[in-house]
Amino acid sequence: MSEVRRENLRNVAIIAHVDHGKTTLVDAMLRQTGVFRDNEAVTERVMDSNDLERERGITILAKHCSVKYKGVTINIIDTPGHADFGGEVERTLKMADGAILLVDAAEGPLPQTRFVLGKAIELGLNILLVINKIDRQDARPDDVLNEVFDLFCELEASDEQTNFPTLYAIGKHGIAKHNLEDEGKDLLPLFETIIERVKAPPMDVEGPLQLLVHNIEHDEYVGRLAIGRIKRGRVKVGQTVALLGEGATTNTRLSAVYAFEGHKRVKIDSAECCDIVAVAGLE
Repeated sequence: MSEVRRENLRNVAIIAHVDHGKTTLVDAMLRQTGVFRDNEAVTERVMDSNDLERERGITILAKHCSVKYKGVTINIIDTPGHADFGGEVERTLKMADGAILLVDAAEGPLPQTRFVLGKAIELGLNILLVINKIDRQDARPDDVLNEVFDLFCELEASDEQTNFPTLYAIGKHGIAKHNLEDEGKDLLPLFETIIERVKAPPMDVEGPLQLLVHNIEHDEYVGRLAIGRIKRGRVKVGQTVALLGEGATTNTRLSAVYAFEGHKRVKIDSAECCDIVAVAGLE
């Protein structure tokens, strides 16, 4: 039987060394797809909601947001750029069907780039390269592209993975382009490349619910939220689920289901295979 895929959905992780501009690029993606109204005050680094993250200026916990482009929902999964959070990186990448590798046009790939890229390659993800900050005085995009290609080879990427598309970007100005000499007006080349090169996720709607939890958050109204990707079946409010953890299995009823729209969580009645959701009701 041929595989059915969710053509209207792409789950993509953003991976990078710390300070290579990941969070700034995500902010620009949200702005350009109309997530922020013109009169809305936007905090810089909208994805860094945790106090420690704002203080240190780094992303520690994986965050989620989504944008819509040409009828396709693109779930953007932000990953930690710090070596201290390796377990978090691996769990996060299991939520994605592809990854955007962001590399600074002057610094090139650094130790953490190798670590996160290695994990993405091991998981068989298709990868898009974005060489960011090409407006830096010391930018050397051609050399950086060669260094990244060498890194893919060293990490034993497959032929398909090594044939990655490359975009050149100035994240803070919301510009991405296919060639350095192109004018560059917006991030449309990036959105187009995501839809073209990240595979639509395969669906398994018929089986019993399987939800891979990769993160826990706290909500002041509903308590603990389990965030994860629906690997099989559907999820709905009021459903009884079995929580498979260390040791005993516990049964519990889901009191709420949330989807990610823009950078906000919104209550929904149900969600289907491949969606990334947050569910409440688990102790």
